[in-house]
Amino acid sequence: MADTANRPNIILINCDDLGYGDPGCYGSKINKTPYIDQLASEGVRFTDFYMASSICSPSRGAMMTGCYPKRIDFSEFFDRVVLFPGDGKGLNPDEKSIASVLKDAGYVTKLVGKWHCGDQAEFLPTQHGFDEYYGLPYSNDMGRQINAKKEWPPLPLMLNEEVLEEQPDQSSITERYLDQSIQFVRKNKDNPFFLYLAHMYVHLPHYPLQRFADENPDPYAACVASIDWVTGVLMNELSKLGLEENTLVIFTSDNGSRNDYGPSNGELRGTKATSWEGGFRVPCIMRWPAEIPSGVVSDGICTSMDFLPTLAAIAGGKVPDDRIIDGIDLSDHLTGAKSTTGRDTFLYYFKKNIEAVRSGNWKLHIKRKQENVKELYNLRSDVGEQQNVYDDHPEIVAAITEIIADARKDLGDGSTNDPGTGCRKAGYVENPKTLTTYDPNHPYYIAMYDLEDCG
Repeated sequence: MADTANRPNIILINCDDLGYGDPGCYGSKINKTPYIDQLASEGVRFTDFYMASSICSPSRGAMMTGCYPKRIDFSEFFDRVVLFPGDGKGLNPDEKSIASVLKDAGYVTKLVGKWHCGDQAEFLPTQHGFDEYYGLPYSNDMGRQINAKKEWPPLPLMLNEEVLEEQPDQSSITERYLDQSIQFVRKNKDNPFFLYLAHMYVHLPHYPLQRFADENPDPYAACVASIDWVTGVLMNELSKLGLEENTLVIFTSDNGSRNDYGPSNGELRGTKATSWEGGFRVPCIMRWPAEIPSGVVSDGICTSMDFLPTLAAIAGGKVPDDRIIDGIDLSDHLTGAKSTTGRDTFLYYFKKNIEAVRSGNWKLHIKRKQENVKELYNLRSDVGEQQNVYDDHPEIVAAITEIIADARKDLGDGSTNDPGTGCRKAGYVENPKTLTTYDPNHPYYIAMYDLEDCG
């Protein structure tokens, strides 16, 4: 689609646990997000955008590879929902990530922030197409905290494959991330680049930048304000460098908020780690003045899995043709050449189980954790999933049940012991080790974080 001689720079901003209703442009009456709102007014804002999981490790693995977590063996981790420090599992080095595809197309690539796709040497970002890496390899609650139920090793801040600092001051991390991002953009202003900025915010514990903590008594709101400020500084830098017109900026979140309804998830029911809309449906904005019309609102179904084929198309990259990719190319929809996204169906997996399926406007729930359910909602007229119309539309239930049967053959379903014929294995290592170990004689800046919040 894109003119490969004038390929855009790409910046993917992925927040952590930011809810559908947190940005002002998605309806927040609490958070002031002028820079994020400006992105939306100058590009396309998606109303029906989904992450492939409502939990971070499977969500991030799916986004990187363009595949449902179940397809890449990333739906659960030793019976747990995410990866933890020292786990011997990670994103298989044989998988092709967005960064790998773009690097093969001539892009310079960098990840700044949270990875959470494996902390063993074989699974780190530099093994998955990123030329450079600076950030936390997993969630910011996986360090030493007071009153912790689990005593994790010191939280590592990494530079490429090495631990740069242990137990860093979390209130300074986002500013460090911004510094790294600005340096990368300036250094590569004459080359096509891919910057993946994966925020620490708004995952617990909340250590916002002091300025925004002073302005916002609620730490959550202060973290949202910090995200917005970083967005504004990045956009200002692109403008100063003359890169604003031909840079695609994507803003999204890895899953829904921990807060049910209300301020963070808006009208959506449920939270992260659920198969309600509040777990999977997140904000997504794309701005690229050279190609994307401004002020567009798209209500087509699309997902983070679509990033890989879409970015490959606009960058002159090659989507792997030796494996199944679940994402679809949205580039013609972004530019207005096609009015629809081309996607009609979405599967909601929790761990290895299919819990719900969306087909068009309809969403059928069949399982909620260990409980079988029979619930059907029309998401166009009932986005809050309040009116169960299962008994009123047997034909819709039957049609979606056929979609589920096909999905079980291809991707599998733990509830029915279907393994799926189209699944691949994750990466595994024997004798895994944690990146850090606690040393009582080490001069940690913060030996133990003073907040016990986790999640």
